[in-house]
Amino acid sequence: MEFRQLHYFLAVVEAGSVSAASRRVHVAQPALTRQIRLLEEDLETRLFDRHARGMQLTVAGRALVEEARELLDHRARIKSRLYALGSGLSGKLSLGITVTHLWVPQVAGLLSDYRQCYPGVAFEVFPLLSGPQLERLRDRRLDAGVLYLDSDAQPGLETRLLHCDHLILAVPEASQWSDSPPTRLADLEDAGIVWGFRQASPVYYDRMLAHFQRHAFTPRVIQYGADNIAILSMVAAGLGVAIVPAASSWHPMPGIRFLRLPELDDCDMPLWFAWRSGNDSPALANLIALVDEGSPPRG
Repeated sequence: MEFRQLHYFLAVVEAGSVSAASRRVHVAQPALTRQIRLLEEDLETRLFDRHARGMQLTVAGRALVEEARELLDHRARIKSRLYALGSGLSGKLSLGITVTHLWVPQVAGLLSDYRQCYPGVAFEVFPLLSGPQLERLRDRRLDAGVLYLDSDAQPGLETRLLHCDHLILAVPEASQWSDSPPTRLADLEDAGIVWGFRQASPVYYDRMLAHFQRHAFTPRVIQYGADNIAILSMVAAGLGVAIVPAASSWHPMPGIRFLRLPELDDCDMPLWFAWRSGNDSPALANLIALVDEGSPPRG
């Protein structure tokens, strides 16, 4: 018994005759008659009583009508579901994003475009620092990540440059710096700095420290924060100043003023989109395609 034969069988039932069904399914009448005969032989029962006035369903034929419709509907649902999975129209996708960059236009636009294009995908977004993202990517607990990397050459990962960031100074609105902004890093030698932990984002931490060393600047750390949100919260509370990704200014926090310094502007902080090599998820492939459409050129 073939699905094609069940389709022909229902066409005959609904059209009322083989000749009318032949026109509906675009199959020659002799070929259609043969398929119905083969179906009856396979089922070892007559489905129609044939007489001069036409064809009439037998008891077995009437029972098959409902079963055939259910089988064909179920087949259509399976095909639709598998097509959606195979083309990335449904499924599940997990994405890690550094908290600071959730509001960056390139990142926010990517999330919005993906949701609009693929509303059937269960899209899970995890705010994670770069260090934990890298671990989860390599442990297959994340499909993709938006994070800091030291280069595009990452063992076991594929990458795309997503955003070119730099550093910025965050000071309390009530501080002296708010009214009299510093012009160079040396002006901050005696300032109390709110700092982050290296293990949270090693690449970001090392890149920033190396940049400070090139400018002979040693930060006087007085407080530590687990992530940039915690660091900025402490700045807003007046506990010190902080040097953070410029992307932080896309989501201003009450009580903070962001200040640009030329020596911070020239610290490149590239943000990368990364995923595990060999991940053949169609949902991920669609996200990569959107990234490729909007990725900045590599310099």
